[in-house]
Amino acid sequence: MYHIILAFITAFLLTYLAIPSIISVAKKKKLFDEPGDRKSHQVSTPSLGGIGIFAGTIFSIILWTPFNFFGDLQYILCAFIIIFLIGAKDDIDPMSPMKKFIGELLAAGILVFKANIRLTSLYGIMGIYEIPGWASILLSIFTILVIINSFNLIDGINGLSASIGSLIAITLGIWFLMIDRIEIAILAFATAGSTIAFLKYNITPARIFMGDTGSLLLGSVCSILAILFIELHNIIGDSPYAFKAAPSVAFGILILPLFDTLRVFITRVFQGKSPFHPDRQHIHHLLLDSGLTHMQATFMLLVVNCFFIFIVVKLQNIGTLNLLILILGIAAILSTILLFIASNKKRLKEVRP
Repeated sequence: MYHIILAFITAFLLTYLAIPSIISVAKKKKLFDEPGDRKSHQVSTPSLGGIGIFAGTIFSIILWTPFNFFGDLQYILCAFIIIFLIGAKDDIDPMSPMKKFIGELLAAGILVFKANIRLTSLYGIMGIYEIPGWASILLSIFTILVIINSFNLIDGINGLSASIGSLIAITLGIWFLMIDRIEIAILAFATAGSTIAFLKYNITPARIFMGDTGSLLLGSVCSILAILFIELHNIIGDSPYAFKAAPSVAFGILILPLFDTLRVFITRVFQGKSPFHPDRQHIHHLLLDSGLTHMQATFMLLVVNCFFIFIVVKLQNIGTLNLLILILGIAAILSTILLFIASNKKRLKEVRP
């Protein structure tokens, strides 16, 4: 237990102390995220906060993880380094989406093939339980890539990615602690410590953004935690801490980044656009268009994510597929109401003299 507390404190302090220096260097070298049509900020802001998050997280994990109980950690760290290099390069000198995707695919491959971060069962969804090895590999890589990029997509307003990432890491970290998987709990709490420290500098008025370096790392950690959460249910059996619908519970815990990504991609396809076409249709954009400030929107989305975690924990007994349909249905209804409110607000602004 004390390893987890020390991991959290170490990551928090290192990131908290590193960020001011990163801000200073970014300003001297003019490494800013500039305002734009799709951007939600109005002033040039440093975007290298992910370097501080990476440093705090990785240092704390290496310092406090018992390697004799976590032999696969070396491969996870290798994947993190690749993600860091991709993110840092893109924050300093934007790279093509294809090169970025290839780097993410390499990191996901290391996690699946070397660290064995893999989904092997659908737990009865559509009547499917254990899946073949090739399907397991494809599904696992796809899941990792989706979660990584979902955090990159929600990183559009102050405090959102760090708040949601911290909530997910702490929620899953507590579960890993309860089933006595201390090494995975350290990974979760070290990440939470770094992102919470980063929030000090990212709340409005934001002094720095986490950039792709931070959001891609956060997505990588959450993908690992989510897959291990699902897979360990094959091992813990009748443990009092086992959930009845693990995949749906995991989806509910990561509801905001996953549903927002799904919703935006579907909307773009129906509009005849590429699912990767940039726009302002994300849920956080709709909240801003509804008249909320950055921090009000972030707080509301954090509360909504907590609400979904409560739902999946309380209703886990209704079955994996039923629970998944329920939370998707609730999310769709809430987002439709929000879209209606945002559209009306925008229409009123246009007709106002």
